[in-house]
Amino acid sequence: MSPRTIAGSTAKPAGPAAPAKSKPKSVPRRRKLGPEQVARAWARRLDARRPGLVAFVLDRLAEANGRPVWQPRLDPVSELVLTILSANSADINAEVAFEALRAAYPSSAPIPAGAPTEPRALPGWGGRGLPDMPPPDWSSVEAAPLAELTDVIRPGGLANQKAPRIPAALNALRANGGSYSLEFLAAKPPLEARDWLAAIPGIGKKTASVVLLFSFGTPLMPVDRHVLRVSQRIGLIPPRADPDEAHDMYLAMLAPEQMYEAHVSLITHGRRTCHAQRPDCEHCPLAPRCRYFDPKAE
Repeated sequence: MSPRTIAGSTAKPAGPAAPAKSKPKSVPRRRKLGPEQVARAWARRLDARRPGLVAFVLDRLAEANGRPVWQPRLDPVSELVLTILSANSADINAEVAFEALRAAYPSSAPIPAGAPTEPRALPGWGGRGLPDMPPPDWSSVEAAPLAELTDVIRPGGLANQKAPRIPAALNALRANGGSYSLEFLAAKPPLEARDWLAAIPGIGKKTASVVLLFSFGTPLMPVDRHVLRVSQRIGLIPPRADPDEAHDMYLAMLAPEQMYEAHVSLITHGRRTCHAQRPDCEHCPLAPRCRYFDPKAE
């Protein structure tokens, strides 16, 4: 049969239908891990690749400096305010600012008979320490005009940043239970207590962890600049981890009873030996397994 002519053109017989194109298979997205999952994954990887590293670090530092045993430093509210004052400042400057608060807003509480007036060394602290004197009158501190409070703590450094944080923290405590007290946090689970404190403007994981660890022995691991530097040099924490990530990783790596020891031992090592500039690697007890000293250390 000859093909028919339609509108002056020749129509060709229909051929076999072209096969339908198959849709490309969708690649399932990898679900992003949450901070706790990332921390647990790092802890497992570290234990597999560098077994026994945490125990090695704690044991070697204990041999060098003694094994720290928990003891309270200050009353919890003083601990909170002192930690706020120490942010990005030398501890000795924070002490100056805290003593200025005591002088400007003196407590009506009597000084205990026979109380030493000389500074008492504080564990895990880099300054001279503080004498066992009553804390400032916190109601007066909270009610002080901001400009006045700023001038009082100015000798401690960064007063414009820190002055608003102190009354904000005191206000949060008073609003919670009608008094300046943190004792209620001692009964809370560690992360719940930390989150409560960290919800106050200007207080982060580090400050909250310091207050809870030293006030109540709450098993949390504060990570300040010394701890982070030492940890990253050794390889306990990844080189690019920020302090918040490091807090989570240490919670996954350490047993509760190791956290106080780890914090005090690492911060002491950072101040005495593993300095930011020119660390004394020659006399470092951790050198055999430190990635800063030996990038291939196991």
